[in-house]
Amino acid sequence: MAFTNPSPEEIRALLGAIRHVAVVGLSPKPNRPSHQVASALQQFGYHIIPVRPAVDEILGEPAYAKLADVPGPIDLVDVFRAPDQIAPIIDACIERKLPAIWLQDGVINEAEAQRARDAGLTVIMDRCIYRDYMQLMR
Repeated sequence: MAFTNPSPEEIRALLGAIRHVAVVGLSPKPNRPSHQVASALQQFGYHIIPVRPAVDEILGEPAYAKLADVPGPIDLVDVFRAPDQIAPIIDACIERKLPAIWLQDGVINEAEAQRARDAGLTVIMDRCIYRDYMQLMR
């Protein structure tokens, strides 16, 4: 069976419920899509948690090398990584018992998405959180 995303109503409910968003692969470069999306999420009122090795701070928030290093709560993990690099991120989400993961446009890995879903996570794949926010929450 092919992977299907939650319904627009379920995505709207998720976007309304979350507060703390860990952005894996967040670039410090303002011209990169991950930076632009994370900046917009901040403007929408979400607390952004940058997850990127070798960077101390992005968008005024302390950065962490990996999800396991994040000390506070995470409601959603937003992923800007290549599809073949998703497995360790899914492992970390399962280990921390996180509620949801969002794989951005072009990040498609059905096996890993299904593994996350089987572990109880809400999974959104191959969608842009910014675009969905603008369509569903405005």
